[in-house]
Amino acid sequence: MRQVQKTSANLSERAYEQLKAMAVTYQLRPGERLAELDLAKRLKVSRTPIREALNRLVTEGFLTFTPNRGFQCRPLDAKEIFDLYEVRRSLEATAARLAVERASDDELEDLARFLERSRGVPEKTTVMELVRLDEEFHERVAVLSRNAELLRILQNINARIRFCRWIDMENGRRSATQSEHAGVLSALRARDPKKCAEAMNNHISRRLDQIVDVIREGYARIYMGDYVTPATQPKGRRASS
Repeated sequence: MRQVQKTSANLSERAYEQLKAMAVTYQLRPGERLAELDLAKRLKVSRTPIREALNRLVTEGFLTFTPNRGFQCRPLDAKEIFDLYEVRRSLEATAARLAVERASDDELEDLARFLERSRGVPEKTTVMELVRLDEEFHERVAVLSRNAELLRILQNINARIRFCRWIDMENGRRSATQSEHAGVLSALRARDPKKCAEAMNNHISRRLDQIVDVIREGYARIYMGDYVTPATQPKGRRASS
């Protein structure tokens, strides 16, 4: 009985991870209605783990559910993305202030080594790998805040805006982003909570019109044949915030 329960849980978790990846990268198109039977065939599992995964993704904000219409992939909505960036900015400024107070010197040196490694990744690195490294820097700072809930919320937001960060990364700002990360690190080392929060806030801030431009490009890539799954896309020109 325990083995059956374990197998079922593993299938549900696998379906969840696969569907989440498809939703995050918009392999499931914005607003697309999701049929449980079709997804079950596609992922080669029964409908039960698919339904469990879909409900979980609705709770986490990746999908929507409407009576009589079922599950749908969330649209690329500029206001929603702007709201997520706004929450992220406030969250990470708080994480930075707490990290100033709570991180050890050894932990800050470890963060410095990570930043140096991420600067040195080769030109052939995929866009999604660069996004992952960027997210990891921010999540490492959140870890130093010693607040597990803050980290959990940040990870959810990072996943929900990942597609937009991927579009951003192709459009030319990697060196500036690395410099801004270094500025955050410098303020952490100086143990200056105000300067650190300001550096993080300025690094993340986005205007609504900037996000609208990213959304427009995202839709063009998805619906006009210029879309390539981020995980396999060669590195472009820009690193995201």
